[in-house]
Amino acid sequence: MQPSAAPFDERLTAPRSWWFIAFGVGIACALMLLPLGVLPMLGGLAGGTAAAAVAVSSYGSARIRVVSGALVAGDARIPLSALGDAEALDGAEARAWRSYKADARAFMVLRSYIPTAVRVKVTDPADPTPYVYLSTREPQALVAALAAVSAPDRPTV
Repeated sequence: MQPSAAPFDERLTAPRSWWFIAFGVGIACALMLLPLGVLPMLGGLAGGTAAAAVAVSSYGSARIRVVSGALVAGDARIPLSALGDAEALDGAEARAWRSYKADARAFMVLRSYIPTAVRVKVTDPADPTPYVYLSTREPQALVAALAAVSAPDRPTV
């Protein structure tokens, strides 16, 4: 494997049904402008659909990557040296960690429409964040990538 290649790279895209909702927003805008005529109605359809599509696309643009000695999740770049063990969470455990087990200090890249997740402990004593919670469709692959990249850095006992 190339050293610059990312062992894990995932984009948390929005579900397909959200794109239909975006089109529905465009239809609603068109219906609001219908009394003004056909051209304003078509403008409302195009503008409303475009605005809703931009909102859906920007929400679904979060990426999770393991690259260059860091975990990149959304806008955060966390050095792997500050991270501990990673745990893959199934649907029930992921739901628990984003609700009643959640810590308000945790960093979360949370997408509720993705049922599985990974929880990574933060070991940096200067950082008050106890763990990083990452929604992912491939939790085992993310855990394996974190283990593969951070294994050479860990001291052997």
